[in-house]
Amino acid sequence: MAGKGKIGIVGSGLIGRSWAMLFASAGYNVVIYDKEPSVSKLSLANIDEQLKSLESSELLRGSLTAEQQMKLITSTTELSECVKDAIHIQESVPEDADLKKSVFRLLDELASDNVVLSSSTSCIVPSTFSENLKHKSQVLVAHPANPPYYVPIVEIVPSPFTSQEVITKTVNLMKEIGQKPVVCKKEIYGFAINRMQYAIINECWRLVEDGVMSVEDVDAVMSEGLGMRYAFLGVFETCHLNADGLLDYCSRYANGIFNVSETFGPVPKMEGKTAENIHQQLCKKVPVQNLADRRKWRDERLACLAKLKKTMSD
Repeated sequence: MAGKGKIGIVGSGLIGRSWAMLFASAGYNVVIYDKEPSVSKLSLANIDEQLKSLESSELLRGSLTAEQQMKLITSTTELSECVKDAIHIQESVPEDADLKKSVFRLLDELASDNVVLSSSTSCIVPSTFSENLKHKSQVLVAHPANPPYYVPIVEIVPSPFTSQEVITKTVNLMKEIGQKPVVCKKEIYGFAINRMQYAIINECWRLVEDGVMSVEDVDAVMSEGLGMRYAFLGVFETCHLNADGLLDYCSRYANGIFNVSETFGPVPKMEGKTAENIHQQLCKKVPVQNLADRRKWRDERLACLAKLKKTMSD
């Protein structure tokens, strides 16, 4: 089936598979690269299963059928075949700086002067693996939230060398496939999503470690409280609406927020007795052998939420 252009995916893990599904949903031809043929075969089978399941639940993205989308996705064990004639390459290999450098050196040798070379890295700033490349102006990060197919946010993180044209092309492509791109104006370790997420994780960890709350209750604070409003409103708009504007919110609550924040403990290391305790509490709710089923449960609800938000969008 002919698509509207070629997208190369480097890496066929969870993130790579989600990217493939997203691009195919918008009608792009997708070629997934993995050096192991057996891994590529399993990835294609998994994608096919996911697409059919989404279609049966009426949660499939895009206007094409699951069969039509699947016909747009192929795999290869040759990186050159993945890169040839592609307009966008999305690297999705494991989070290892040396591995990223190695992959981007290979991509640099194969890339045309027009293709966007994008990484899915969640923390590593793009200059780390692009500064010595001849195509460094074409390199940036497009970091999705996990799982990308069900959570639309994508952080676009340019390096100091990235051209504005490449940033604009990537933002427009992400919008076209139904994602919500946000742009970091400069490099910062961890970008925005994870810096915000880690602040929440750290305080939740301290609450359990200090015996303030159980794991179940900490998670309920998010799923039945903060998460309810953050599903539709951002942090700052929530502040704005919870008073007569942000300035009024600051005058009412800034001192209290500052005083409470000063009592936060040191950044915890996620290890030892507390890690064992949290793990045991979580396993009572979701045993490790049931994680796959729980992920499917999660993804179905995220897809329904995304569908609801789309119908209620202003």
